[in-house]
Amino acid sequence: MTFSDTGSPISDALREDALGVLRRLVGRDDAAFHPGQFEAIEALVAHRRRTLVVQRTGWGKSAVYFVASLLLRAQGAGPTLIVSPLLALMRDQVEAAARAGVRAVAINSANRLEWDEVHAALAADTADVVLISPERLTNPSFREEHLPELLARTGLLVVDEAHCISDWGHDFRPDYRRIAALIDELPLSVPVLATTATANARVVADVEEQLGDGVLTLRGPLGRDSLRLGVLRLPDSRHRLAWLLAHLGDLPGSGIIYTLTVSAAEDTARLLADAGYRVLAYTGKTDTAEREEAERMLKGNEVKALVATSALGMGFDKPDLGFVVHLGAPSSPVAYYQQVGRAGRGAAHADVLLLPGPEDRDIWRYFATASMPDRDKAQAVIDALAGAGRALSTVALEAQVELRRTQLDLLLKVLAVDGAVERVGGGWRATGMPWTYDAERYQRIAAARSAEQAAMVQYEETDGCRMEFVTAQLDDETAAPCGRCDNCAGRWFRAEVDAGLLERAGEQLRHAGVPIEPRAQWPSGMDRLGVPAKGRIPAEEHPAEGRVLARLTDLGYGGALRELFAASAPDGEVPPGLRPAVVQLLAGWARGDSAAGPWGGVGRPAGVVAMPSAARPRLVDSLARGIASAGQLPFLGTLARTDAARSGQAGGNSAFRLAGVWSAFDVGADLRASLAGIGGGPVLLVDDLVDSRWSLTVAGRMLRLAGAGPVLPLALAQAG
Repeated sequence: MTFSDTGSPISDALREDALGVLRRLVGRDDAAFHPGQFEAIEALVAHRRRTLVVQRTGWGKSAVYFVASLLLRAQGAGPTLIVSPLLALMRDQVEAAARAGVRAVAINSANRLEWDEVHAALAADTADVVLISPERLTNPSFREEHLPELLARTGLLVVDEAHCISDWGHDFRPDYRRIAALIDELPLSVPVLATTATANARVVADVEEQLGDGVLTLRGPLGRDSLRLGVLRLPDSRHRLAWLLAHLGDLPGSGIIYTLTVSAAEDTARLLADAGYRVLAYTGKTDTAEREEAERMLKGNEVKALVATSALGMGFDKPDLGFVVHLGAPSSPVAYYQQVGRAGRGAAHADVLLLPGPEDRDIWRYFATASMPDRDKAQAVIDALAGAGRALSTVALEAQVELRRTQLDLLLKVLAVDGAVERVGGGWRATGMPWTYDAERYQRIAAARSAEQAAMVQYEETDGCRMEFVTAQLDDETAAPCGRCDNCAGRWFRAEVDAGLLERAGEQLRHAGVPIEPRAQWPSGMDRLGVPAKGRIPAEEHPAEGRVLARLTDLGYGGALRELFAASAPDGEVPPGLRPAVVQLLAGWARGDSAAGPWGGVGRPAGVVAMPSAARPRLVDSLARGIASAGQLPFLGTLARTDAARSGQAGGNSAFRLAGVWSAFDVGADLRASLAGIGGGPVLLVDDLVDSRWSLTVAGRMLRLAGAGPVLPLALAQAG
């Protein structure tokens, strides 16, 4: 809608009051509303409307709900309830509220023990704003004991980052889909505000439907005058890392370097730190306290950059963030806009550069398929819960369905939102409500994702204005050429890569060897699957720490390994390009590439044994015999694959993966005799691809029981 004053006396009085609150909040007598801010406040305070605000990052959406909250509180309303998606965002919002004189408290997984303090603040009516994470909405005790009290007191409901309500939210925060039910429980007299900077017309319509009837949608221009966009296409990871080594110091201030995978973030951060840059890795694997410290250091300009996955995204607020660089492209222009929106929020200029990679599309496909609910798996979960007759913990349920914990957790949330299961004290139970797999919905989501991926490629290749392209993808009717990006004004970044730095990056990427931690504990529930394994694995039965050449997601050898293990790739010998890397891996292991010393403190292998690969027997045999020849070690033979081998679905959970390989191997008389010939010496156990590690664990145990000494696993690649 067009932003304009109503000119009514009531509106004028409210504007004066709202402006006074705004100026007290920001501490400036000359503060004024941005176009659309007062209109949103008026809709909430004067008309108690359900309002959707779609505005660019840095526009001031928090000012709308803070001002509205204080005006409503002055009228006698209860505190504002804000559903906020990320802990980092909640921390920033609480701090921002405190600076503005707004009394805010938060309820999330990191402070669940502070509920008594929150309850006391509510009872004393000393909380103006209560922030909760969407996950709290699925917690049985919170939902039953505390949420009714909160809803009874709520004067305004705010749904921050409201695009999570829409279809893509099912694989990011399925808990967000509960918010529609939450809204239905509120009286119509309680206003609702949903805010986002990343919603196209399809998502806006979806959010409007979930907010209910009579939604007022306020959309502003999404173009960011402070951002200077660019794309630099380089041949490979070596050139991209070398470019960073050469030019990171040229980028203004401090910023964020985004990668698509955890391993890429860690590898890039290591390379840059070794070159003297002050950088830190920030991923989903980073400890919470370390994340908070990394955020603090970036905000204080104590580091040049955080090398981050999407774990550092919505909610991180550093107004003077000087740049965002992407090593690899996100899977959609919408996601890209959201991430680059971290930069230039309070600065006149910020640089944004995309360095796309050939591996991007493979990574997009993986994440797109990994998060989609599977009909058969979903029904198996419902049937297992229904058949139990009681609530099952996630651990107990995991032993009955072939899903990894992260996939099971996601699926349970989806089924809970659909009403088929519910979380109660003691775990999960089936509700008995009929459930139907929404195939049409998931087909629609898959098609939308494919279209978004194609649009991201178009963004990389366009010769038109990049800001216009991105904002048009968000259905911004005001999208227009920016005059600043590399296509509008010419390339603003240097593209050359120094030969010496190219060699340094190549050395980093050619680094071979990733540790394989040994399994030390059998998974629970194995008795249900007919496997006599329980508790800790005795130290004398499990393998020692092993090595893989690289992970499939690595920037270095990852590309060559992805090609080698592609479904369409034929079985064959180890490619010549990887053979020197295997030798390098062995040499480093033998020298002592860990604190434990040469060969991890186990001692030099006395022989080599090959795993029986069902998919790539030639590859494994070639690898094992080549290692034996290079190391002047005897090749002792190959474990046999038995008829009892059961298919364990790739990606299934530990219990089912172990059950699938428990009886899959046999030492055999010839191999047993060869093991006797080395007198209990260490054995190098060679495989092609490591995923769950259960094959190597079971095979290593069998070799130990057959008389082998310590077993050292070695493989070409690690999945995941």
